[in-house]
Amino acid sequence: MAGARSPASLHDVELAALAASGDRPAFGELVRRHGSTVRGLLRRMGAEPSLADDLAQDAFLVAFERIAEFRGEGAFSAWVRKIAARLYVRRWRRDARFDLDMEIADEGHGDEGSAADRIDLDEALKALSPAERVCVSLCYGAGVSHAEAAEALNVPLGTVKSHVKRGLDKLRARLAPGVGAQGGAEGSRGHG
Repeated sequence: MAGARSPASLHDVELAALAASGDRPAFGELVRRHGSTVRGLLRRMGAEPSLADDLAQDAFLVAFERIAEFRGEGAFSAWVRKIAARLYVRRWRRDARFDLDMEIADEGHGDEGSAADRIDLDEALKALSPAERVCVSLCYGAGVSHAEAAEALNVPLGTVKSHVKRGLDKLRARLAPGVGAQGGAEGSRGHG
């Protein structure tokens, strides 16, 4: 029996189908379910909280306009995160004061600051360069491929791969157990 089930009891695919047929409360439920995830991704990418809120709202507006394109082949949250990430990248590219290609040439040595023993992912991401943070967040937070990230950023694929590799190496080093407490030898030979 189809009955009048509440939007909260429906699966995302069902809600998207209802939203595509004009059911605004169904789309509202999707926003309630996934809004904080989208805002969190945008913050991890480097957006200030107010910008993350604005871009998340814009992403859901785009998603609402394109809801008929969502076929349920993947998670709705992944679909809307990709939309949000692309909006952030457009904004970031427009506001950027540096060129990703130039940044690779300028990097000679990594960040070596003394980090606290306990550091969370958000803090670790803040330690990355803006280019590394965007590339890592796009490829691992928003789930876009390296090629899609390169296209979105309008840079060569190798540039994206370099930023992702360097960013992941820095994250691993920052998040490794015991890193930062001893200060001293942080060389590439020993661990601990």
